[in-house]
Amino acid sequence: MTETLPHGPLNEAAVLLGFALAFVLLFRKLGLGATLGYLLAGALVGPHVLGLVGDANGKIDIAELGIAFLLFIVGLELNPSQLWRMKGDIFGLGLIQVALSGIAIVAIMTLSLDAPLGALLALGLPLALSSTAQVLPMLQSAGRLQTPFGQRAFAILLFQDLSIIPLITLVAVMSGGPQASRPGWQLALITLAAIIGLILAGRFLIRPLFRLISNQGERELFVVAALFTIIASAAVMELLGLSIALGAFVAGVMLADSPYRHELEADVEPFRSILLGLFFLAVGMMLDLGAIAARPLFVISMAAALIAAKTAILFAIGIAFRMNWRGALALGLLLSQGGEFGFVLFAQAQDSRLIDAETASLFGAIVTLSMVTTPFLMMLTRSIRQQPVPMQVRDGPRADGAKALVIGYGRFGQTVSQMLMAGGVSVTTIDIDADRIDRSSRFGAKIYFGDGTRIDLLRQAGAADAQLIMFCQDGDRLTTDLLNAVHAAFPAAAIYVRAYDRISLIRLRQSPAAMMIREVMESAIAMARAGLDGLGLGLDDIERAERRYRANDRERLDAQLDSGDVTIGRDRIIVRPDMGETAQEAG
Repeated sequence: MTETLPHGPLNEAAVLLGFALAFVLLFRKLGLGATLGYLLAGALVGPHVLGLVGDANGKIDIAELGIAFLLFIVGLELNPSQLWRMKGDIFGLGLIQVALSGIAIVAIMTLSLDAPLGALLALGLPLALSSTAQVLPMLQSAGRLQTPFGQRAFAILLFQDLSIIPLITLVAVMSGGPQASRPGWQLALITLAAIIGLILAGRFLIRPLFRLISNQGERELFVVAALFTIIASAAVMELLGLSIALGAFVAGVMLADSPYRHELEADVEPFRSILLGLFFLAVGMMLDLGAIAARPLFVISMAAALIAAKTAILFAIGIAFRMNWRGALALGLLLSQGGEFGFVLFAQAQDSRLIDAETASLFGAIVTLSMVTTPFLMMLTRSIRQQPVPMQVRDGPRADGAKALVIGYGRFGQTVSQMLMAGGVSVTTIDIDADRIDRSSRFGAKIYFGDGTRIDLLRQAGAADAQLIMFCQDGDRLTTDLLNAVHAAFPAAAIYVRAYDRISLIRLRQSPAAMMIREVMESAIAMARAGLDGLGLGLDDIERAERRYRANDRERLDAQLDSGDVTIGRDRIIVRPDMGETAQEAG
């Protein structure tokens, strides 16, 4: 084993960031994701290989804040009403998954380990939990977090986070330690009281604080207040012996419907990225290669059994909850790994003398190995999990040198495509509706089949060489995360967005879109112009009315975009014939 070199914190930081930068760039280039790059970089610089950086336990204590920051950002995307609608998946899918996976894993371990039941439970039940820190970024980068599939995966992860509380209690009870004196029902009441306390604090303390800072225009204080909110929420939960990630998530949900949501997300995101990267670096450093070398077959076979068991159980649960088999398989593979909370629970079991240090290290290696496999499993099974193209529309998108990619060939997308081609611009059009593609082909239109919100499919369609990417699909499925991911993958292409309504414009205001247009605005203006013409107004009067409306609407929308509050500018809505002139003069 290589001894850790005596470096100061600055040298260690430079080494960690340098290795992380190199490996994440490499693994991104190979399409394997950032997580695997961080894990391998941490393993190389850690005490078990090069020994350039030490104290992995100390670093992971700090880096666990990255999980709290991640859950805070996820909470910002889920307002309380949306979370309430997910309760069936959270306490249905989540509870069934944790219970069945825990039982199955403990049963498997009884066949391979000669250990007391307490030790088997302390090792097996934590393996039922998946890696929130790995799965959520994968869903976000693929633009699938807000899809039905992503919401179900998140519901399971959220229940897993809630289940940490009874698992900690169970470990304490089995050890007979001091925490065993606190009954489970008492811990549940403390959890409920803590959540209610955070809700009240968010409503009556945090929101007024952000309003005060916003009115003063202090950008730096806004960042400080955002960090304070997350860390204070996590600290309160840690003080009560609860999940710090749960506290941060509740704080995020409480601010999800506030006008500061997007600014908070933008401020917190850099800290989340850095701390989450540090977390995976620390996990890689903790990977005891000596333990793996001493019992390689056990580690590999247990990791394989863990992945197979969780995949099979989640697949069966998905089918039972009426998912198609491809979606159920994707859900099982995505959540098949062990999670970061396994390290926490293994450490507690070690402190409680249920397991020894060597066993904790061995199972830490199993969790890490299972996390490493996830990007490979998702990549290798992509062709199986993807919905096959119907017989009549076999062609998927391909790069053909088009200057513009148009996503969606409904009424809106048809007009956009034809206008571009009328201007001499080459266009590649993508739509996911096979019937629509079949109907369009009868009129000579060439539409490719596929989900145009997927980064890999856009790349296949030639987005890397396109100058325009225009999202024209029906509905309100676009998110800021998706548009940021598209912009990061194809920075040379300008992004144009068909927004569902004014609220969509406000929600996407932090996105990198070069232009967003409300889908019915121009046609509504055209109809109003025709109506005014039918009433006998002259062209000058019609033009003046349109200019007044557009200027008034633009000023109102600018104020809403600045504040993130759709109620701003209510006094500028034209509700009487004399208000058009008044609003224009007031502007």
